[in-house]
Parts: sequence; structure tokens; C-alpha cells
Amino acid sequence: MPKLAPSLVPHRPAARILRLPAALLLGTLAGVAGVAHAQSLQSLLEAAQSYDAAYLAAKAQFEANRAKAEQARARVLPSVGLSAEAFVNRRDSSASVLDDTFNNQTVRLAATQPLYRPGNQLEVEQAQRSLQAAEAQLQSVEQDLIVRLSQAYFDVLGAEDTLTFVRAQKAAVEQQLAAAQRNFEVGTATITDTREAQARFDLVVAQEIAAENDLRVKKLALDQLVGRSGTQPWRLPTPVTLPTLAPNDVNAWVQRAAAEHPSVRAAQAALDVARLEVRKAEAAKGPTLDAVAQYQFARAPSSVAAIPGYLRNQTASIGVQFNLPLYSGGALDNRVKETVALEDKARNDVEGAVRGVSQATRAAFFGVQSGLGQVRALEAAEASSQSALEANQLGYQVGVRINIDVLNAQSQLYQTKAQLAKARYDVLVGNLRLRQAAGVLKPEDLQPINALLQAR
Repeated sequence: MPKLAPSLVPHRPAARILRLPAALLLGTLAGVAGVAHAQSLQSLLEAAQSYDAAYLAAKAQFEANRAKAEQARARVLPSVGLSAEAFVNRRDSSASVLDDTFNNQTVRLAATQPLYRPGNQLEVEQAQRSLQAAEAQLQSVEQDLIVRLSQAYFDVLGAEDTLTFVRAQKAAVEQQLAAAQRNFEVGTATITDTREAQARFDLVVAQEIAAENDLRVKKLALDQLVGRSGTQPWRLPTPVTLPTLAPNDVNAWVQRAAAEHPSVRAAQAALDVARLEVRKAEAAKGPTLDAVAQYQFARAPSSVAAIPGYLRNQTASIGVQFNLPLYSGGALDNRVKETVALEDKARNDVEGAVRGVSQATRAAFFGVQSGLGQVRALEAAEASSQSALEANQLGYQVGVRINIDVLNAQSQLYQTKAQLAKARYDVLVGNLRLRQAAGVLKPEDLQPINALLQAR
């Protein structure tokens, strides 16, 4: 929890200093935490991976694509089929001796092995590329889940900090209001000080109500994401050393993004599929050759008068089957033209994906750099605001400052503390967003951040 500097509230007649009790801050955090057991960032990620609908849907889609790849592989393997027929026949003939009722049965076992079907082999390669694209898509969804969870996690912490600082400011303003009232009663201050303090107190009360509601909404969002109720994140203690950019070179991150980002890899896989589709369309104009084997057993009435009754016939055959399309009305030629155009589209999609991830990576990189700079600036501003508050309180004590100066200094200090806490959280999430933009974010990347957090 960010360390709160004591709030010095002067009382001119008694010339005493009132400090905000540490127990008040601890009580505020305890009220925020409730009775829920705190969870680490990694433990909540595991919960989200087993609950988040988008992630589970992506996993199911990947399994479907894996099964589809196996279907394509079956096209180059032998196929074996068994068929059977049984009919009852009624024959009426002008030759009365042929009028009768008879039945016939046939059982057939057939096997086919493709010998030369280049299109089938190309389909197998396409299925493998499609599976790679599905794997990249699953990785992209997983990265998105990590970032969404981290954002929701630190949103809760940020809302808790805001509520803590607002309540601390409320206590300080309340003390300042009491001091102004006492000063007015003894005649050392005007009613203006009391009314200014009362107005600031009423404003802080409204801010407290808004902060409580914001925390409630942020907690509901985190609960919904992980499928649990009453989640309570670990806190980020201060002072804390935030992780720096490694490598601290935007071009290095852009190069990784262009080579490893899931959307680029998925687009490249789609381009490979399109190229294979062109080859498959061209192969459809060529010949195919299959090995065919068949065994048939048939039982039917004899058609030879000298051999009455039913005859059984068993036939076994093996050979090759050749096919060559000669004319298809131009369908095959136009199919080749279509696939060539689709290949060109896929090539441009790859270029667009590379440009998009490069731009996103640069933006994320500079966002982290800016965030680190903001943290340093706000840390300096926090120290300056603390000094300014103490100076205004001392000035109020000796009569060179008025009540509103102290109130403004208090407000500025607590606002700076809230902004500093949020800036720290933004840097942590920004590091994850940078890795996501570069396409290299993994669940284990949460470990360094998780090590910074502290159980309540």
C-alpha cells in the first residue's frame, strides 16, 4: 500500500499538530478487503483460463482444426468399403414358364489406394498450415486474456487506492473543519473558513460515494472474468522498483513483432494455404491414378435353362484406375485464376498484419517509456505536495495562510498519491501490453509482476 504522509492540521489557539492515525488507513483497507481471501495474479489467471468463454471457445476451435487436419490426411490413405444388397424380385413374362418370384444377394468388399493424386497431398499440407493459423489464433486469445485479467486486477487495486486516499482526505478535511469551527467560536477566524471547510468536506463525501461505487464495479468485473465471487488481489507495496524495458530499443521489439506476432504468423499461414490452393487448382487439370481391389460374392437365379436353381458367383479383381478431365466448360481454368487472385490478397494481408503490429508495438513501447517517466515525475510531485501541505499548515498556524490554502494543499497531495498509484499500475500493465503487441506474451511473464505483489 502506498505510504501516506501524515496530515498536519494546525489549530492556532492550541498550536497543536493533528496527525492522521495509521489505524485509520489500516481500517480503511480492512473495510475494502472484507473477509475475502486475497489471490495472486497468477492464481487468478489459472481460474480465468478455466472460465473465460472467449478463451474456451478458442481452445475448442483449435481442437476442431486439429481434427480437420486429420481428415485431410485421410485423403492420401487407403479407403476400404463393404456393401451388401438383397432384393426380392417378381417377374411376369409372356412366356408363362418364366413367371416366378426370386431373390438375389450381393456382398462387395472394395479398397482404393491413391497412387497419383497431387491434389490430395496438397490438401494435407493446407490442413497443416491451417492448424498453424489456428494455433496462432489460440495464442492471440490467450495473450488477450492475460492482458484483460491484469487490467481488471490492477483496476481493482487502483480503485481501492482511490477510495483509501479519498477517505484519508475526508478525515483530514473533517479535522480542518473542526479546527475552523473552534477558531470561529473563539473569534480567531471568520465564518468563511468554516464554510470553505464544510464545502470541501461535502465534496469529499461525494467523491467517497463515487469511489465506493467504482470499486464495487471493478470488483464485479474481475469476479466475472475469473468466475469467482469476492476476489481480492494482492497489493503492490511501496516503495517498489518497477521493471524497466528490456531491451530498451523500439526497433528490437518491432523486429520481434514482425517475426513472432500471432496475427502475422496466422496471415503467413493463410498465404501458404493460398499458394497451395493455386497448385491444387492447377493439379485438378491433370490426371489421377488409383489402385483398386474388389471382391464380390453374388447369389442369383440361373439364367441358363440347363442349370436350374440359384448360382453363386465369387469375383476378385485388382487393377488401376486412370482419370483425366478433358473439358469442363472452362471451370478449371477460371478456378486457377480465382486462386491466383486470392493468393495476391493473402500476400497483402501479410503485409498489412506486419504494418499493424509494428505500429502497435511502437505505440506500446513509447507508452511504457512515458509511464515510467510519469512515475518518476509523480514521485517528485508527491514529495513536493507533502512539503507544500506542511508549509501551508505552518503558514496557517502563524497567520500568513488561510484555511482554503490548507484545503487545496491537502486535495493536491491526495490526488497526486492516487495518480502515482495508478501510474505504477499502468506501467505494469503497459509492459504486458508491449509483449502482447510484439506477440511474445506468455503466462510465465506474469511471474516478475507477481513477485512484486504482496499478500494482504
